[in-house]
Formats: sequence, C-alpha cells, structure tokens
Amino acid sequence: MERSRFLSNRFTTVEKGQIFLLPYNAGNHWMLTVVNPEEETIYFMDPLRRRLVGGEWQTVVENGIKIYNAQRNRSGRKSIMWQNMGGIQAQQNVKDCGIFIMRYMKEIIKDKNLGFASKWQRRSELIYTQKDIDVVRSEWAKFVMKYHIS
Repeated sequence: MERSRFLSNRFTTVEKGQIFLLPYNAGNHWMLTVVNPEEETIYFMDPLRRRLVGGEWQTVVENGIKIYNAQRNRSGRKSIMWQNMGGIQAQQNVKDCGIFIMRYMKEIIKDKNLGFASKWQRRSELIYTQKDIDVVRSEWAKFVMKYHIS
C-alpha cells in the first residue's frame, strides 16, 4: 500500500494531458507502465510482448489511481483501463529489456502529441536495429560517465 500511496502523491502533481512513465522490474525483467491518471488509463509495454497477467504491480498502480481519485473526491471509473501495447518493438534476446524500456521512454518523451498509444497498440513487425540499441547504450554511458568519480 505504501507504493500505491507514493504513486497517488505523484499523481496529484498532474497537469492536463500529463502522463507518468513507470519502469518496473518483475524480478529479472524490465517492463514499462505509462499512466494517465486523469483518464484512468494505463499502457503496458513488455519488450518480450507478453501480456500483463495481473498481480502485485497491477494492484499497486490501480490502487494509486483509486487513492488519487479519493483525494480529489472523484468517483472514477468502475474499472481502470489497461491497454497492452502489442505493437512495440520486441527484444531479440533475453538481456536487452532495460535498453528497450529506455528506448520506449525516449520515443514517448520526444513525441509531443503522445501518439505512442495509437502507434504501438496493434501488433506490428517494427524492430530496433542494433544501431538503434547502441545509440541508447551510448547515451546512457555518456550520462553515467558525467558522474564518474576518479
């Protein structure tokens, strides 16, 4: 419940049209949850293209929205809408999920119209090339190296 309260507190800072990017690690695998608390819509992205099957993370996020609604004296929907983004680029091995999540976030942030949902909603054959993945790795390495202590 503590994580749900933390999310609800973050949601109170929302401005119209704002979304929250929530990377989530389910043990040994990274996934991305994109939350629009105002619309009570959650977009789920798994680079292995698995569907969200429920569980702890789903409960944490949904409770965060419910607490947020209660704090605003808003009734909200009967059930919060989850959308699986089946058209995202799928990772080709078992070790690149974190890089893929960073790439998804980068594309979402750069998209001023937030068209990611319509772009990635349906299955597609989109892939990231090795060059696309290497660009994200390089950007991450440059960022981390700024904080390297000698």
